[in-house]
Amino acid sequence: MDALTLRRWQAGDLPLLRIANTPEMTRHLNGVETEEQLIERNERYLRLGEAGQARNFVIEDPQHRALGSIGAWHVEWHGQPAWETGWFVVPDAQGRGVASGALALLISELRQHRDGRRYLTAYPSTTNPGSNGVCRRGGFELIGTTSASFRGAELIMNEWAFDLDS
Repeated sequence: MDALTLRRWQAGDLPLLRIANTPEMTRHLNGVETEEQLIERNERYLRLGEAGQARNFVIEDPQHRALGSIGAWHVEWHGQPAWETGWFVVPDAQGRGVASGALALLISELRQHRDGRRYLTAYPSTTNPGSNGVCRRGGFELIGTTSASFRGAELIMNEWAFDLDS
């Protein structure tokens, strides 16, 4: 999709998290979050952004309509500092290249603000063909699979990595 922009996450963006908190949108994430969890996540986005430990954005179209969210946060990956990314696109904007376009913008952003981090990682569920396709199209390398407890249940994920030096 052409002419996407990324706008830094703001306190008033909590309603966008609510839009994405449906059984359909969270089926690859072990289900929905409570209202308290959404409020905490919104506060975490703001807190980590202010501390320089994350870069969270709203994905906007040319009319400044929110199409979803994408972000990256500091992690330790295979013994080295890295970024981890995650995203969502609202249902009526899915299948139009929004996530892939936003990921390209995020990669450009992270290359300018590396914070000593060479790699960008992503961990979509193995059952999420859309997000795994975004990683593949975005030039990520599939490292393997891993699992972790997420929202109270085991989540099996593909581990993807992108070299910001490439």
